[in-house]
Amino acid sequence: MQRPKPVRPSLFIAALLAAVPLSAQIDLSGVWADRITEDSYERSGGPPLGDYQGIPLNDAGRMKADSHDHSEWSLPEFQCRPHPGPYQWRALGAVRISQEVDPVSREITALHLEYLRSMDRVIFLDGRPHPPEWAPHSWSGFSTGKWEGNMLVVTTTHLKGAYLRRNGASFSDKSTMMEYLTRHGNYLLVTMIITDPVWLEEPFIQTTNYELDPATQIPYYPCTVSEENISTAVPHFLPGKNPNLGADDIPPRAARGGAQSIYPEYRAKLRQPNLALKVPSTPIKIQSVPAEPTDGEIHVLPVQGNIYMLVGGGANITASIGRDGILLVDSGRKEMTAKILSKVLELATAITASPNPNRCVGLHCPQSPFGWTSPSMDAIIASPAPPKPIRYIINTSGDPEATGGNEKLSALPADAKIVGVTFPPVGVAPSATIIAYEKVLDRMTAAKAASDALPTDTYHVASYKLSEFFNGEGIKIYHEPAAHSDGDSIVYFRYSDVIAAGDILSTDRYPMIDVDKGGTIDGEVNALNAILDLMIPEFRSQGGTWVVPAHGRLCDIGDVANYRNMVSIMRDRIRDMIERGLTLEQVKAAKPTFDYDGLYGSPGSFIEAAYKSLKAKPTGGNQ
Repeated sequence: MQRPKPVRPSLFIAALLAAVPLSAQIDLSGVWADRITEDSYERSGGPPLGDYQGIPLNDAGRMKADSHDHSEWSLPEFQCRPHPGPYQWRALGAVRISQEVDPVSREITALHLEYLRSMDRVIFLDGRPHPPEWAPHSWSGFSTGKWEGNMLVVTTTHLKGAYLRRNGASFSDKSTMMEYLTRHGNYLLVTMIITDPVWLEEPFIQTTNYELDPATQIPYYPCTVSEENISTAVPHFLPGKNPNLGADDIPPRAARGGAQSIYPEYRAKLRQPNLALKVPSTPIKIQSVPAEPTDGEIHVLPVQGNIYMLVGGGANITASIGRDGILLVDSGRKEMTAKILSKVLELATAITASPNPNRCVGLHCPQSPFGWTSPSMDAIIASPAPPKPIRYIINTSGDPEATGGNEKLSALPADAKIVGVTFPPVGVAPSATIIAYEKVLDRMTAAKAASDALPTDTYHVASYKLSEFFNGEGIKIYHEPAAHSDGDSIVYFRYSDVIAAGDILSTDRYPMIDVDKGGTIDGEVNALNAILDLMIPEFRSQGGTWVVPAHGRLCDIGDVANYRNMVSIMRDRIRDMIERGLTLEQVKAAKPTFDYDGLYGSPGSFIEAAYKSLKAKPTGGNQ
């Protein structure tokens, strides 16, 4: 049988679009059963470990996949994860597509897709933009669709990093996905193209066929986390130590994957090793999008409950805003203070002191003597009381990005009705209360920081809680020893269910471990585990408790677990090199972080800090 000529990605897309007639959108709703005739491995638990044929993995992607251990799925944070977006079309079962229709215009504004063991996925058709990079990522991503004739073209961003195949071949959270859905009678053709600048050399292209099948059901897929036989370490294999690699029935070179292996000419190259194979470069490029804004402005991301995330001040700031006033976790860089204060007061005014329309009419509010009724109506609607000032600042560390705005942001207005009262009651404090672990005060004092920038309240025990509810919820501060430093705090807003993690977590860089200030990589792993222990997902390892990192995007338990796994794996690799007698320069030359550098940037200072903190204590075993 003569094999067809290979289709290049750019030509393939062009051919698809050229074949599309210029007609109106069509109905994709219904239950569709998969009809997969290729990649039979996916019908039986996935391909063997080390078999990456047909996947254009780069060297970093292979290193990431080679370290994979199936026991990773025994971790509590991994057991209930759904299939990710790029894998859902090939998951077992079917897909139900339903329409969301505007009742007036009768336009289809969104499609809802339901898969077995996956999240409900929405494809927006109403022209909305994609969120900023600091917005949350999800297992299904954020999808928008546009009709090109009778083909629905779907663009998906904001994906969590997960697996392309269940043998460790992965895509990163910098990936984007394009899908082309075309209906031919009772058959649906889905073409998926995923582009990943971190772990793929070229876009990964896959087609799947579905048949309309009203008799097919999509059952409930329950999941309960089991704590049995859970290792305290993150399961993985050290570089070159995975004994399970290699498929028995294909040439080893082909099993390693890569861009060349996805083209039919590769068979000839295997038979003739000296044969040159020209692999065209793809025109598809992904622009690097910074996880923080670069316009010099402060941006607001609503989180949950009373909590907002302020982005752009040098480090993310967590703000609680409500009837009791304003509480900030960290105060940003000093030079950004004026913009931070302006944005905080603007936000507080919008939330608690903006004129609002009358939502209480007649019998809906008979008990209110000062509700939306005459004679007080005009005053309440047109002139609400001003917002209360900043009353608390909590510093998660002593870094300039956490404390730079303390002095100016803590200054109360001259006519403030709410002020901090000292205890014992010997007077009235002229500023907001600044809270931090005691070593933050010690270091800021030693550095001769301005007196008005120093913490006014410190704690020295494992945890500290505000003495009363603030904006309707309890707030508890936990000390995380020897992580980023020895003065780290995380702040837990119990009703809003939000954690401010400070420099313990950053989604766009390796951990910033300050060894000179008591930071260690073991403490970093322990602190991330402590955060995970506080978190509860809303559904399938997504949503629920949210975490505001020092840098990067808003996180849920899936993001924190991915980051914890990376740090734990890097610790184990560097510890192994120390036990084998490698010097710091030799460790750096061995590139133990190579598979993650595309996600987190330059690893030099991280490797050095990890090496020094591990070298300073006896090696062996997981801490």
